[in-house]
Amino acid sequence: MAANHDAFREVDMEARLTDCRFAVIDLEMTGLDPGRDEIVSLGGVHLDGLSIKADDTFRATVRPEGGLKKASTLVHRITPQQVESMPRLEEVLPDFLEFLDGRFVVGHHVGLDMNFLRRACRKLFGASPANPCLDTLRMAMIHREEAFKADYYDRFDGRVSYALADLAESYGLPRFPEHDALADAMQCAYLFLFLVRKLKDGGIETLRDLFEAGRSWRWYF
Repeated sequence: MAANHDAFREVDMEARLTDCRFAVIDLEMTGLDPGRDEIVSLGGVHLDGLSIKADDTFRATVRPEGGLKKASTLVHRITPQQVESMPRLEEVLPDFLEFLDGRFVVGHHVGLDMNFLRRACRKLFGASPANPCLDTLRMAMIHREEAFKADYYDRFDGRVSYALADLAESYGLPRFPEHDALADAMQCAYLFLFLVRKLKDGGIETLRDLFEAGRSWRWYF
């Protein structure tokens, strides 16, 4: 964890995206409350520069201490029987943190995933990871604003879906099964690359460009 914090003590905002390393992640949980719910599965794929490393992935299912809720099983289709023989999160988490080592984290609604991850890390290790994170959901909102000249409130139009699968379909991206941690991470990776190339009419070349393109969305630390 100390090495993780050291890696991001200083971030070179002039670094070109083609030289950056990203880890696109997705977590499946028993619910949406980090204070009460638990992580069930973790998935991720590496991007070196702006290339997906399809052979460099992470996938793990864990056995939550409080068991699985029926409502969550209906979403991610992971059953109590499937997790009976799976390891606890504390056995898997060190490998997942190593997978994130030195990389910017990308996710769809990544704040939720990181809240669960940080809470688990604080509980087990007394500290949380410092990887800066980029949210493809917020990037998609900015892209809509740019593409359709939408005003600020139009991003919250209930008729517009920012669900990962719906965005992938509307942009004609390759499709992956929903609510599978690794498949969702792969879906998010394609969405991220699409949005990077579309924001500011394709003028995103550095971390600073990416940050300034989305001044109204949050750079998570």
